[in-house]
Amino acid sequence: MTTTLITTPTFGRFSPEPWEILDAAGSTAVRPHETRAMHADELLAGVPDADALIVGMDQVTAEVIEAGSRLRVIAKHGVGVDNIDLDAARARGIPVVFAPGSNSRAVAELTFGLMIAAARRIAAAHTAVVAGDWPKLYGPELAGRTLGIIGFGRIGRLLAGYAQAFGMTVLGYDPFLDDGELTERGVRPVGFSECLAASDFVSLHLPAEPGRPPLLDQRALRTMKQGACLVNAARGGLVDETALAELLHSGHLGAAALDAFATEPLTDSPLRTAPNLLLTPHIGACSHEANRDMGVMVAEDVARVLRGELPHHTAT
Repeated sequence: MTTTLITTPTFGRFSPEPWEILDAAGSTAVRPHETRAMHADELLAGVPDADALIVGMDQVTAEVIEAGSRLRVIAKHGVGVDNIDLDAARARGIPVVFAPGSNSRAVAELTFGLMIAAARRIAAAHTAVVAGDWPKLYGPELAGRTLGIIGFGRIGRLLAGYAQAFGMTVLGYDPFLDDGELTERGVRPVGFSECLAASDFVSLHLPAEPGRPPLLDQRALRTMKQGACLVNAARGGLVDETALAELLHSGHLGAAALDAFATEPLTDSPLRTAPNLLLTPHIGACSHEANRDMGVMVAEDVARVLRGELPHHTAT
């Protein structure tokens, strides 16, 4: 028998299939006892007894990997693996598996919902009515507006289709793709600066590199259109949060919606008091369908490795 340490409390929440896959592989699942991810010291205490590790947003550092003397596979219950030290895993010969595409639709749908909610101030209207007020809050329609998508992978492509169905013009920036991959979807390829300056809405869909400064620093944010709306359902490290709050207070930016933050959960932050800002607690992947698909994909790859087979979806 082997042991799989599962640190993310959302694993298999809406489907028994991921648990059944591990059980069929003869691996005992050590389930999380908390409704939160494990802290670093908890990971260090639990990983020495684990043959497999399934994590969410936990920081899987080189120290954690080194402590896992029995580790044969690390799995990310999701898509982005920037919280896992891939070099340390590679040095130990430990494959890191993940679930590409499993939550793309969930994130794209939430992103589009955030765009509408931020533009039409839906959350503010709800809060006002609950408080006994009855304001008339105005905002722009999406039809006829321009959406700039930075990062044109699976999520960006889905979002482009939703925006086009609403009558939006879509610009795309992705330095890793040929222009033809955008134009064939009716998206106009542009450079980074033009994407920011020409868009009424800007949405981020790319990973954040640990240790790198924000892609949208104060200078980049200031190049956005007066009154534009920024949506980030990717990674918090992509945006200078202090600068964003300042530009919302000044009115240079009309609105913003964030589902990812530099530090999570969000603690003391200028974002809390910024106007016309919609905040959600990193729920982009929190659909029933995405939860099932993520769990099944990583459980199947963990089972393959534990059986001595090659995994299908590796980041290393």
